[in-house]
Amino acid sequence: MMASKANILLVEDEENLHETLKLNLEMEGYEVSSAFNGTEALKKIANEYFDLIIMDIMLPEVDGIAVTESIRVNNNEVPILMLSAKNAGSDRVLGLKKGADDYLTKPFNLEELLLRVEKLINKNKKLQEKETIGDTYEFGNNKVDFKAQDAITWNGQHIELSKKEAMLLKLLIENKGEVVTREKILQVVWGYNVYPTTRTIDNFILSFRKYFEEDSRHPRYFHSVRGVGYKYMD
Repeated sequence: MMASKANILLVEDEENLHETLKLNLEMEGYEVSSAFNGTEALKKIANEYFDLIIMDIMLPEVDGIAVTESIRVNNNEVPILMLSAKNAGSDRVLGLKKGADDYLTKPFNLEELLLRVEKLINKNKKLQEKETIGDTYEFGNNKVDFKAQDAITWNGQHIELSKKEAMLLKLLIENKGEVVTREKILQVVWGYNVYPTTRTIDNFILSFRKYFEEDSRHPRYFHSVRGVGYKYMD
């Protein structure tokens, strides 16, 4: 069993294979969400955070190639393991060209699939791991103490931070210069996949601007990226 459960989206319309894969992935300790067609997959991907997607090519409504292309167009770098009954080299090349990270041809060895799943998830987690910034951090005239959950703002005001404010602040700062998606924030800070609204995060960002920006209407540090997420700049 894995120390922390990774979240996998399984997109496969063949019911028997879907159930077999789901059962075996859950036995390995993964959290598995299901989609049986391309439209359903796109909807889940837009609203949830996943560590890996296992994607069949031949899907009803929207095929796996188109779904993969859509994921990459939206700058989502989630690892994708593509499954296909087609053995032609051109299909493999097309799948990889459109953004798949790995490719397995049916019928495949279950043990091999599980090994590839583990390898892709571990590789992705290493890429996402940022150098931690320690217990305290200074930017401009602001100083934050994450451990004590408090801060001194640019104008010398002492404020207390909630646990989630401290967690979100640290996440944004550790990803300095990069957009952190809403889904990633909800998964890391709130600890579950689906959250009904992003207004909560917006309110946190507004609070950070009020605390740490000299001009909250023209923020220097905390930026919203419309439709994608949030970014910290120094």
